[in-house]
Amino acid sequence: MNTLLLTAGRVLLALYFLIPGIMKFASWDMHIQLMEKHDMPFTPVLLGLAGIFQIGAALLLIANRFTWLVALLLAGLVLVINVSLHDFWNYSGIEGAHEMQNFVKNLGIFAGLLVLSGHALAERDKQV
Repeated sequence: MNTLLLTAGRVLLALYFLIPGIMKFASWDMHIQLMEKHDMPFTPVLLGLAGIFQIGAALLLIANRFTWLVALLLAGLVLVINVSLHDFWNYSGIEGAHEMQNFVKNLGIFAGLLVLSGHALAERDKQV
């Protein structure tokens, strides 16, 4: 049962990055506009890199390869995205509430990635 729960959690976290990674390319202009709205520099380059990274990292998580490292790198990406694109402190009203909701949700994703990374490291250390 433990293995089933861990696998399901890892794959669901991977899907959280795989689908948005694909959508960055499928809805390129929309994502560029979102990034420009938040004054992100080098939007085409950063968007392309983020999409490639999210897709690759998600596939590695699904395959359970380099899990501890991939989870930590994705956690770093979540923090950068949170501060850059979910800056609720710069908005008010419904838009501010929406950004705060995304910010807090992403903290949960961040926590899940830390747990996944910690578990994968513990499993790796048991095998050594």
